[in-house]
Amino acid sequence: MNPEPGERAISVRKVLLFLLILTMGGADSVMSEGKADESLNAKGYATEAAGHISIYDSVKDIVKHPAFKGFGEYLLPWDDNTNYYNTLLTDVGSLLPYHSHVNPGTVVGALNHMIDEVNDGRTIFFNFYSAQQKQQDPGKASAGLFFFKGDPGAPFAVVCPGGGFAYVGSLHEGFPHALELSNKGYNAFVLKYRAGSGTKASEDLAAALSYIFQNAAMFEVGTKDYSLWGSSAGARMVGDVALHGSARWGGRDIPKPGAVIIAYTGHSSFSGTYPPTFITVSEDDRIVSVPIVDKRVENLRNAGIEVEYRKYKSSGHGFGLGVGTDASGWLEHALLFWEKHMSK
Repeated sequence: MNPEPGERAISVRKVLLFLLILTMGGADSVMSEGKADESLNAKGYATEAAGHISIYDSVKDIVKHPAFKGFGEYLLPWDDNTNYYNTLLTDVGSLLPYHSHVNPGTVVGALNHMIDEVNDGRTIFFNFYSAQQKQQDPGKASAGLFFFKGDPGAPFAVVCPGGGFAYVGSLHEGFPHALELSNKGYNAFVLKYRAGSGTKASEDLAAALSYIFQNAAMFEVGTKDYSLWGSSAGARMVGDVALHGSARWGGRDIPKPGAVIIAYTGHSSFSGTYPPTFITVSEDDRIVSVPIVDKRVENLRNAGIEVEYRKYKSSGHGFGLGVGTDASGWLEHALLFWEKHMSK
């Protein structure tokens, strides 16, 4: 069977990339790009070692990657990603219409870290709904948690990507954020929630938090001083749980977070018991009303809540880590804010 035109284009680009790397550093410098060989994981068990991906691989290479067997689709934004399968990761931003400044290298770097974790024998994806719950509501089958391990006993963060409740933008503002936190020694989870409903998404966050608290020993995470990180639609979910508590959304009655990190959302709710809050947005955001964000900051401060507000000028909406924009480095400020509010 002859390959489709898109598949031929991908093959040609891979060959050119291979030849380029050969001229620069020899065959030893070429990543295994979807190939696998037999090796031993960190526990000494034989496992199929999965090679790294590159920006010249396709979306389908993520789904079919052996490291992501059983949950490859959940890494991607949409419930149905088949129309994007032949899209090269150089154009990964085309999967994320509500986001800007999507950096393919950043996306691939986080995915390759996850591949390394699997190759080291670690489980990176967890279903937090039971089989019975998924049978009662089949939509819950696609919900889950991606785990980026930090230091044993360190506090954890739950990262909730945005996507207008139409999709879940973990590739851009979930996995890269969690990797940054993990590199600093903190445990981080990225929530894959049900798209299509803000209510169901907040319920998923409450269920995920309950699951983490119930399994804190298994994850080796500290439950004290945990934080919630949300971007756009994800920040609305964080706001819901921070305001009303997990039990209001069907979860366990657990302590409120030590801090919440809110990125580019116009959510306006607040109370005098709201956690310390870090908020960021860009002045040229065409989706979020910046005056509403300004007003929320004012209301929180008037209610006695400590707020750190970082407003940038030209990063647009959905800037993720802000790579290549004036928002670059904002996550470091947010992390320092969280650390400031940890118990001594």
